Amino acid sequence: MQLTGPELEILKSLWQQQPLTGKEIHQRMESLYGWSYSSTRKTLERMAQKNYVSVETQGNKKIYSALLDKVPTLAAFVKDFSERVLEIDGNLPVAMFSGSQLFEQDELSDLEAHLNTLQQQKNN
Repeated sequence: MQLTGPELEILKSLWQQQPLTGKEIHQRMESLYGWSYSSTRKTLERMAQKNYVSVETQGNKKIYSALLDKVPTLAAFVKDFSERVLEIDGNLPVAMFSGSQLFEQDELSDLEAHLNTLQQQKNN
């Protein structure tokens, strides 16, 4: 799975608070990327097709929720980034994420387990 930057930002918004309407997501994307509503809507449609988000229609509103779990998704993203960009081949110290606003303290051990699993899969 290769998340784009905007897809990751949408998921981060949903992990912080969900469900969100398309308009609520657009307000966040507009402030980050200067997007038009149609760009946000198209990205959300693609994310639904990829099964990254679920969409429910309530009247004329579309309500979105994340289908990807935060910790395994971010672990895969971090592992991919560390290998492709930073050329780190080995275990990543979870302590480097302790200051992250994305992770609760109790999620760090789960993150460590996911990162270790990804490293083991790579080594096999």
